Amino acid sequence: MRTRNEAKQYVLKTAKEHDVKFIRLWFTDILGFLKSFAITIEELEDALEEGMGFDGSSIEGFCRIDESDMMALPDPETFQLLPWRPKEHHAVARMFCDIMRPEGTPFEGDPRYVLKQQLKRAADLGYTYYVGPELEYFYFKDKYGTEGLDEGGYFDMTPLDLATDLRRETVLTLEAMGIGVEYSHHEVAPSQHEIDMRYTDALTMADNVMTYRMVVKEIALEHGVHATFMPKPVFGINGSGMHVHQSLFKNGRNAFFDADSQYSLSDTARHYIAGILKHAPEFTAVTNQLVNSYKRLVPGYEAPVYLSWARRNRADLVRVPGYKPGKESATRIELRSPDPACNPYLAFAVMLAAGLEGIEKGYECPEPVEENVYTMSEEERIRRGIGTLPASLFEAIQLVEKSDIVHKALGDHVFRAFVENKKIEWHEYSTQVSEFELKRYLPVY
Repeated sequence: MRTRNEAKQYVLKTAKEHDVKFIRLWFTDILGFLKSFAITIEELEDALEEGMGFDGSSIEGFCRIDESDMMALPDPETFQLLPWRPKEHHAVARMFCDIMRPEGTPFEGDPRYVLKQQLKRAADLGYTYYVGPELEYFYFKDKYGTEGLDEGGYFDMTPLDLATDLRRETVLTLEAMGIGVEYSHHEVAPSQHEIDMRYTDALTMADNVMTYRMVVKEIALEHGVHATFMPKPVFGINGSGMHVHQSLFKNGRNAFFDADSQYSLSDTARHYIAGILKHAPEFTAVTNQLVNSYKRLVPGYEAPVYLSWARRNRADLVRVPGYKPGKESATRIELRSPDPACNPYLAFAVMLAAGLEGIEKGYECPEPVEENVYTMSEEERIRRGIGTLPASLFEAIQLVEKSDIVHKALGDHVFRAFVENKKIEWHEYSTQVSEFELKRYLPVY
């Protein structure tokens, strides 16, 4: 691992070699929207040393007007040229930033800092946290409607069309930016697609998710179409999820693997699963942060509703992919509830916090549920202790507001700003008159 000074020298050298003129400094607000401002090459060295000042008062969840001065300190390890900008002359690059207060201390409202704090908690226990999210999304003809580009289904080899080309170009662009891609394929619903990034540490992956969403949208825009990560844009078909594969490593070995235990899962993995199952209702407001998110979390569309785990059943909240001999390092769990509209820094932070809580307190893991939970009676689910996720953003807000686990994971600043924002969103939604209401009630009442 190179030092920060070595990384800075690499950035300065690379920027000069590629005739970079502008560097975009990227960071996120608490809702996971990418924010950016640009500096010129002449300011790069000073920015790497001291950061660049900006007004944080207009950034969602950052700070009040009377404490608005912020510093964006670029992380030189995230330097990449933007492939969709000119390369031959006056190229454009980007770096993710850590947000600092003017006196040089980390700003507690920075989602990247929130995740770093949880990763430090894991590191203090000897763990490194790895994740591999699968982000699904839709292509539509434009941003004003939901007319798709194809009628394909899961893994379909559709005839060569615009959607196929878009996905191919997106993969090539991601790889040009140093982001490894494992799979890309058509998803279950028409015009729905998925590109899976290669498993890596959680901080790098959160940066990669932000880049991924930007690249998907940029490539779509270049071809005159619209890409969306909205969880449930079309009634009656599958919504878009962000299934998150995750594991902990200790001393270079996968802490979730135990060859001598049932399902090859270690006690650490079982405690982690138990922590996820116990605290998932509390952190769902973070992993599924929109009113629309809960239109996806309903029975019948491959989205989990019940708090159970299994090895093969994809209807459960947590799935444990099968162990392959010789692939011990690939032992992992898959959390299937999050959606791709979440803030990845905060989502990874609360998942990790829940799992670590299970490990530290030795939570007892229930037995896997391989039967279809959807077909069980309510009495059967109660008898087996199978709870449910919140059914609406309102329920999720009520649960997160009382959660010590999430409060500690997000920190006081982000927790309060996030809950307040979600309350406002729910109030705005609940006072709207929908098309459903007009069609159902107007003619008969």
